[in-house]
Amino acid sequence: MENGLWELLGSKGLLKRHEFIRILVQCLYSLGFKKSASCLEHESNILYKSADFGLLEKQVLSGNWDSCLAVLDRIFDSSSDHTRDTALYLVLKQCLVEYLKQGDISLALNVLRKQAPLLGMGKEKIHRLACDIVYTKEMESGEADSFLVQDLRKNLLVELEKLIPLPIVIGERRLEHLVESAVLHQIDTCLYHNSWDAVSLYKDHCCGRDQIPSETVQILMAHKNEVWFVQFSNSGKYLATASSDCTAMIWKLQVLDDNKVELKHTLESHQNPVSFVSWSPDDTKLLTCGNAEVLKLWDVETGVLRHTFGNNNTGFTVSSCAWFPDSARLVCGSSDPERGIVMWDTDGNEIKAWRGTRIPKVVDLAVTPDGESMITVFSDKEIRILHLETKVERVISEEQPITSLSVSSDGKFFIVNLSSQEIHLWDLAGEWKQPLKFSGHRQSKYVIRSCFGGLDSSFIASGSEDSQVYLWNLKNAKPLEVLSGHSMTVNCVSWNPRNPRMLASASDNQKMQ
Repeated sequence: MENGLWELLGSKGLLKRHEFIRILVQCLYSLGFKKSASCLEHESNILYKSADFGLLEKQVLSGNWDSCLAVLDRIFDSSSDHTRDTALYLVLKQCLVEYLKQGDISLALNVLRKQAPLLGMGKEKIHRLACDIVYTKEMESGEADSFLVQDLRKNLLVELEKLIPLPIVIGERRLEHLVESAVLHQIDTCLYHNSWDAVSLYKDHCCGRDQIPSETVQILMAHKNEVWFVQFSNSGKYLATASSDCTAMIWKLQVLDDNKVELKHTLESHQNPVSFVSWSPDDTKLLTCGNAEVLKLWDVETGVLRHTFGNNNTGFTVSSCAWFPDSARLVCGSSDPERGIVMWDTDGNEIKAWRGTRIPKVVDLAVTPDGESMITVFSDKEIRILHLETKVERVISEEQPITSLSVSSDGKFFIVNLSSQEIHLWDLAGEWKQPLKFSGHRQSKYVIRSCFGGLDSSFIASGSEDSQVYLWNLKNAKPLEVLSGHSMTVNCVSWNPRNPRMLASASDNQKMQ
């Protein structure tokens, strides 16, 4: 057939030659190669713009509104089509704006009387059209000039192009969209993809295991006993660790020395083992929780203790804590049901508290990055998600005891570690009836903590009682990698939020890697 209308391309015979050439021409025009695009149109006899759209463009740019409406009527063959009405409405509006800008009110009224019935416009629609015209910014700029009129007509064409059906027009930057979709599909099927770098078009995309943390680069041995917790700061420049030796430590990454980690401060004030730490969003403050003990606030730069929340005499014992986005408020939960959950400012003033029979023992808690919701694990198996403004609460019940909780960086998902050797991934919006489940690690006796990490939080990492670190891609329930290096239980892991290839792990053998 003429122009190779039915000729097919590609090894599978899935591509229509004339469509392929047409989007090539469009791509050349969009990239600014007008001569090359025109040459390809001439040589292939295939035009980027269809005859109907070319005619419409000519009528719009010359202001032949009757002819323009006639072309649109032919393009939209269904008189009841809402898209057709919208297109006709836009043309009529442009026509009236131009007449009014020229001061020709009588001509504008004549057009309106003639075209309103054809558009099925009642009083309500005519009133809306009048308001649109009166309040449009084009009516505020004084008399019309030829440059303004041409700009308005070009803008009208852009809007009409969005409404006109295929194949009369083709979507904007269609070739780029197709190529990008193909690249995104390859990325989506690549289990190791973990880089912000642009993807090469010269070959099919496939990452290797070198894209994720897979080799030990440094071992930290400063703690004198088991290391129970580890967490990178939000900037990725610091690392905090907590140990059963009753201390917490702040480490700093040396950017000029291959990101080697050096000890910055040893925080000594707790009387019991330190089981939990939490960085303020601005990384200037650090909270530490003593095991069955109080909560302490430290200055990151100086290592000075700024405040102790509660005291051992009152029996206020903290199990976990979290920050709000302003770095001025924090919340902590107690393993003592009578103490509940308390929100403080950084000076120790109580802002709000949740206590009573509805607040049992708090196992773990977190605040979403936007500060709108608080997620709490109660009495081992119950998860409550509280929207702090609306007070709407959602409850999730797990069948096995929960040992820890972690929220994704975008606040859309959270994971819980279960003593049944599973990690469950839930969506915060509550659209899922069942969680995604990940398994392979070992957990039955101890508190094991996991985390999100990597590019766009696409991975999960977890400690394990078999001395290994386990990594999963969110698309696969089975481990992607199992990392060795520790000799005892790995209690906690933390993925650097600014370096997707850096992971820290803390173990009972006093080592951090």
